Amino acid sequence: MSGVARSEADAGGEAIARAAHPHIRSFSGRRGHFTSGQRQAYESLRERWCLPYREAAIDPAAVFGREAPLVVEIGFGMGEATARIAAADPARDFVGIEVYPAGVGSLLARIESAGLRNLRIVQHDAVEVVRDMIAPDSLAAVHVYFPDPWPKKRHHKRRLIQPPFVALLASRLAPGGLLHCATDWEHYAVQMLDVLSREPLLENSAGDTVVGETAAQCRGFAPRPPWRPLTRFESRGLELGHGVWDLIFVRPPRR
Repeated sequence: MSGVARSEADAGGEAIARAAHPHIRSFSGRRGHFTSGQRQAYESLRERWCLPYREAAIDPAAVFGREAPLVVEIGFGMGEATARIAAADPARDFVGIEVYPAGVGSLLARIESAGLRNLRIVQHDAVEVVRDMIAPDSLAAVHVYFPDPWPKKRHHKRRLIQPPFVALLASRLAPGGLLHCATDWEHYAVQMLDVLSREPLLENSAGDTVVGETAAQCRGFAPRPPWRPLTRFESRGLELGHGVWDLIFVRPPRR
């Protein structure tokens, strides 16, 4: 990758990071069902394990009390996979981003019951959190697992994986850091592959990229890595023959 291309990409990511303009939300206004257990965890544990949104970069060492690689997960749902990943990798610290209270409550309960000290939550819009709270060149990885596919064509503009946001994510990765996405919607998988492969700061860990009209015509999807556990939802989908596509892109070391 040329120095010119990298400099231009860095400048683009920083321009996004500094921007204060409103953006199209990738999530809906639905609230979901809030169980009594989720509500109790939400109300009693939020101050302990949630970081408030603010327009200033967090200091991970101050948050977690140590120096460790930092991983951000965007849209963790009910937090099942997030908790399992954090429990299996105690040498890393994790920040999960989610907007829905039910999901936040669910993950808070998992944090408390499993004694996870390497996991925190930010309940806020992911674009603003990454832009304002994550320093450039600081992340070991970003996980985006099964984001809302917005399947109707008129809603595709709401999909999270779009060029401006990918540029921002890439600017927050440290050299050698990974951007790992997964989806069970074929059209979204193809779009993800196209968008990620066009970002100049990223390279496909699966090798050469070929983007076609269908997933079968594409090359560049990765096998599911061992660090991404199967959720119950995903397992049911696989039993029904649904496809799942992983994409793992890396920000290569500076040359």
